[in-house]
Amino acid sequence: MRGEHAGYACGAALGFLGDLIAADPRRGHPVAAFGRAAGAVERRLWRDHRGYGAAHAVLCAGGAAAGAALLQRAVRGSAPSLLRNGAQVALTAATVWAVLGGTSLGREARAIGGALTVGDPDLARERLPHLCGRDPQALDGPQMARAVVESVAENTSDAVVGALVWGALGGVPGLVAFRAVNTLDAMVGHKSPRYRRFGWASARLDDLAGWPGSRLTAALTVLAGPDRRGALRAWRADGGAHPSPNAGPVEASFAGALGVRLGGTLAYGGRVEHRPVLNGGAPPVGVPDIERAVRLSRRVSVMALAATVAGRLAAGALRHGTGNGRKPR
Repeated sequence: MRGEHAGYACGAALGFLGDLIAADPRRGHPVAAFGRAAGAVERRLWRDHRGYGAAHAVLCAGGAAAGAALLQRAVRGSAPSLLRNGAQVALTAATVWAVLGGTSLGREARAIGGALTVGDPDLARERLPHLCGRDPQALDGPQMARAVVESVAENTSDAVVGALVWGALGGVPGLVAFRAVNTLDAMVGHKSPRYRRFGWASARLDDLAGWPGSRLTAALTVLAGPDRRGALRAWRADGGAHPSPNAGPVEASFAGALGVRLGGTLAYGGRVEHRPVLNGGAPPVGVPDIERAVRLSRRVSVMALAATVAGRLAAGALRHGTGNGRKPR
């Protein structure tokens, strides 16, 4: 078991490095393939009913996790031992690379920030849908900057930290299951007329899956941010006011760490939302804050990798010591 945990640690580090170097390909990404498959299942199952939506969520997310578990078992059953260990590391590295999106997140945020810096809001509006689902035509420059910072904060949890947490807990199946749930929420979890009932199960499942990663993200933001006290204060004061139980702590801690004000009115999915203000005493987001948010996201991501790998190794060592009849020191 110790070799398995060490193999996961090595594979996770290699997959994280792979995301830094290669990021997401424009075509042929495994997550995009899952999205197409989930869309095909939706076309057959869709009814304006929660039960059919629950079946869709279980079939898609459960099927992806089961496939990953079977693949992991097949790799574990290969021989000889040296080949098996190498195959486990390679499988973990490939899966971590596939499910992480931190580098693409930073790339898109910087592209929008660059367009705003040179005074090209039309280009920024063209790029914004690559990052979030808000209506870009309804936003001016400062509002787009705010949308980018909020998206960087939320997706640091969704696209990086949450996946690493579930990878540490469940290995390759945990990684795949988390990304599948998160993808389903993005596809059907919003409150449009079509998905208000059908997407309910996917949205609630995503809330549950995202809970540990969002709290770890907020905690690491407090540690990594330029204003630790501000991050902790905003998290405590405003994290629970957000309509999303997971985005709230993350966006509030980012707002406090960066010393900016987030939240307020936004246009999303054809509707207008009036969200609570986070860190209300601070100035509004400026374009330079986009780069600061991306750098903070990167620091939090690296710390999350270290924390989750260390936790996995510690759990393996504890289990090994208990299994041998020795009390861990």
